[in-house]
Amino acid sequence: MAFDDKAPNPVDLHVGGRVRMRRKFLGMSQDGLAEHLDLTFQQVQKYERGSNRISASKLYEIAKALKAPVPYFYEGYGEGEHPDGFTESVSEHSVHSFLMTTEGIELAEAFPRIRSAKHRRKILDLVRTLADD
Repeated sequence: MAFDDKAPNPVDLHVGGRVRMRRKFLGMSQDGLAEHLDLTFQQVQKYERGSNRISASKLYEIAKALKAPVPYFYEGYGEGEHPDGFTESVSEHSVHSFLMTTEGIELAEAFPRIRSAKHRRKILDLVRTLADD
């Protein structure tokens, strides 16, 4: 598979997204992670966007700082590639991409804490209405 030299490598995008997601789950800022790694927050930003490739040694340090095993950052990559012809639907890909965003993470964490099924249903109805606009 050939890649555009100017576009970030899909693996770098995925790993960077997983770094961002784990950092946010822990409530850590980019500055906080940068401090753990002796980097600037701009370097952490570039890692998370996939515009800078993370070396093996740096990924190991990131994993320690984020209290996650190294393989965590690769989980889910290439899952749509199956020899039997299975491919992830556009909808599945869209949901996965959304869950890798700040809003997706916050929504996924907060929504299950709403105890009332009636309120959860109303929120879902609101989101559907807004999406149709």
